[in-house]
Amino acid sequence: MTDVARHAKVVIVGSGPAGLTAALYAARAALKPIVIAGVPAGGQLLITTDVENFPGFPDGIKGPELVDRMRRQAARFGAEFVDDNVTHVDFRSHPFVLKTGSQGTFHADAVIIATGANARWLGLPTEQRLLGHGVSACATCDGFFFRGKELAIVGGGDTAMEEALFLTNFATHVTIIHRRKHLRASWIMQERARCHPKISFLLDSEVVEVLGKEKVEGVRVRHVATQETHDLPVGGLFVAIGYDPATQVFRGAVELDPAGYVIVHDDTRTSVEGVFAAGDAHDHRYRQAVSAAGTGCMASIDAERWLAERESEVAARPVRPSPAPPPR
Repeated sequence: MTDVARHAKVVIVGSGPAGLTAALYAARAALKPIVIAGVPAGGQLLITTDVENFPGFPDGIKGPELVDRMRRQAARFGAEFVDDNVTHVDFRSHPFVLKTGSQGTFHADAVIIATGANARWLGLPTEQRLLGHGVSACATCDGFFFRGKELAIVGGGDTAMEEALFLTNFATHVTIIHRRKHLRASWIMQERARCHPKISFLLDSEVVEVLGKEKVEGVRVRHVATQETHDLPVGGLFVAIGYDPATQVFRGAVELDPAGYVIVHDDTRTSVEGVFAAGDAHDHRYRQAVSAAGTGCMASIDAERWLAERESEVAARPVRPSPAPPPR
């Protein structure tokens, strides 16, 4: 069977809040976007139980429900969804080429990269079982739910220090667990954490098990040097060991920073004219659903204006008369 490429003015890669907001705006602009949603579709909101910091939902909303509502809203205005993963892109010529695993090839006049980023986990079966039930990778998102509890956070960098300090607004105590003898965080962030009366440290230690049946009730900690273990009773575990942007397929096609995040210029424009980025694929600072949605809006408007400018330039080019036919 021949792979007949489908063409779209805008192809959006990713279906978290950034991709879905971009799809909504592009659809309302009559661009008929195609969203290559990924498998599984929906991004990190799919593993988020309660979302209480997304505007418009005073009683909160489940992460998967929020994704579903955003997707249906974009589809209502004409966005088309393809549940597949992009396996190869070619941005060297126009139209751009995107190949998928099973749904064939797509050509696009403009592309919005909204593939997000994935939190790094400890790789423990008990960690995954209790994900969303006391295990989290986002203190800003979930800290409010842990008011009045003792908490543990794994990590030794600036992010771990920042999240630990943030959690002191809700927790009675926060224990920072790091597998090395020395923290990787900057000196000023270390000092802020060390001087806080609610924060203590377990260095040269690692979490080997998350305790609890229905929710987190503690963590089992092993000392790296002695291999001795002890149980630390806590009501929540936050993992702050970094994120990996889901941008591998774009390596070599657009400019990425050393960590793999898409480098943007003028808000959402990438190094390739006509290719834009939104959400956690380029944002390694905020990592919030609402900020991702905001950049999805921005990328879609930037793409719409870029397409309009390009069409105007083409229309303004003088039409060269056809050469006269040779005399007979």
